[in-house]
Amino acid sequence: MSIRAAAIQLSPVLDSAEGTVERVLTAIADAAAQGVQLAVFPETFVPYYPYFSFVQAPVTMGARHTKLYEHAVSVPGPVTEAVGAAAREHGMHVLLGVNERDHGTVYNAQLLFDDSGSIVLHRRKITPSFHERMVWGQGDGSGMRVVPTSLGRIGALACWENFNPLARAALMAQHEEIHCTHFPGSMVGPVFADQIEAAIRHHAAEAASFVVCATGWLSDAQIASVTPDPALQKTLRGGCCSAIISPEGQHLAPKRTEGEGCVIADLDMALITKRKRMMDSVGHYARPDIFTLHVDTAEKRFSTMP
Repeated sequence: MSIRAAAIQLSPVLDSAEGTVERVLTAIADAAAQGVQLAVFPETFVPYYPYFSFVQAPVTMGARHTKLYEHAVSVPGPVTEAVGAAAREHGMHVLLGVNERDHGTVYNAQLLFDDSGSIVLHRRKITPSFHERMVWGQGDGSGMRVVPTSLGRIGALACWENFNPLARAALMAQHEEIHCTHFPGSMVGPVFADQIEAAIRHHAAEAASFVVCATGWLSDAQIASVTPDPALQKTLRGGCCSAIISPEGQHLAPKRTEGEGCVIADLDMALITKRKRMMDSVGHYARPDIFTLHVDTAEKRFSTMP
């Protein structure tokens, strides 16, 4: 069985959820024309990743944080309806990163739509990283699951969750076959791009799964709109690594580190067995008599006492 996947590196329309969603819908249609069955978009792509929080002190970012609330996505809502309809129309699975507003809190959320347009995975990043903790709330363990689809068993993590070994182990233990992930891109420079590549290639080889990773991209004009400070603008360049990795840890197509575009590759699912025959980290290479992992997958929501 072979599956065509795409890691889509795009620029959002800053401060416009509607504009960014239009870019998503166009990209889905363009990918479908190339036979893509699974498309992965960058982290919190709708309406946009909060780059402002990386270059502004907390005391100065109130207006932009408030604007993010205004443009954040309700799940379900008009954005999920539009993307779900596109997934259904084109018979495609879509992994989309959004800023999700749930009453008074915004979360870094990942939404996996199947080819019927249904959301089959809705998870929230469990630990926002560094500056992100001023913007997003923490997710819970309810999204730490792999979902069976017509393409295979799909799991997802966001950004530095890929450096959390127990989070990755939780998905590996569920026999993940395709790992969808994304990072913001346009941050920190080549060192971040190198870290992304190291993380996704390691997970692919350790999990014996395919990894489809998408990062975002900011133009020079967009960077200038985030901050007028030339020194800070430098921190919003580079850091992109959209790629598709095989279960043997190899690139299946040239990675994209600059500009907009798609990385497209065919996933030969037989490569999973080829890798696991040699090293199955949750099978014959595991030692459950020595190591155990407990994952609390209960949904945690605040509620008042009766």
